[in-house]
Amino acid sequence: MENMTAEQAAEAAKGYTFETVWAALLEMRNNINVYIEKSEEGRQKAEAERQKTEEERQKTEEERQKTEEAFRRMEKTVSDLSKNIGGLGNMQGRLTEAMFEAELWKKFNELDFFFNKQSSRYKFFENGRVLAEADFFLENGEYAMPVEIKTELSHDDIDEHLERIATIRKYMDTRGDSRKLAGAVGGGIVSENALNYAHKKGLYVVMQTGDAVAIAAVPHNFTPREW
Repeated sequence: MENMTAEQAAEAAKGYTFETVWAALLEMRNNINVYIEKSEEGRQKAEAERQKTEEERQKTEEERQKTEEAFRRMEKTVSDLSKNIGGLGNMQGRLTEAMFEAELWKKFNELDFFFNKQSSRYKFFENGRVLAEADFFLENGEYAMPVEIKTELSHDDIDEHLERIATIRKYMDTRGDSRKLAGAVGGGIVSENALNYAHKKGLYVVMQTGDAVAIAAVPHNFTPREW
């Protein structure tokens, strides 16, 4: 107490014995120990919760890393598969072209074109840029013929070749090359619809016949287009 005199202190101490004071001290110590124990339990519990949270975080991080790794492996597998499929497609296309290469100019000479030059994968350049590329380019002094060969000929292939021939025509005109242009398409597989469509557009069609190739018979009203 503040400003307590000796007399007042002595008066306040009356009634207290050593035993009562000692009991009060013991009780106080017990209360302190209980408080410390509860505080330690709380700390341990908090630490356990922290460790649990950390373990869960680590587990989540490990799962995330595993998922990312699995996704990367999947991406690589898909990429490799796409490359392989693309490579197989390119190889199949090259094989189809090779099948036509040896006989092509001979077959058109049977139609009195008398080509004296045949080039494969012929590119038309301008200012360092490829304007067009023909699988085969047959030519002589009067005619030139871009030929497009597909594994399986489609209407889109035919339309694209017509655009290709138009581009080549412009290319030749700018260089004073006045030779006539004719066109042909071919395929390892040519449906009747594709055959009729190509003939309707004025293109010759070269087809596989067993181990050789042949120019498909044209309808009686067929008129080969010239550019």
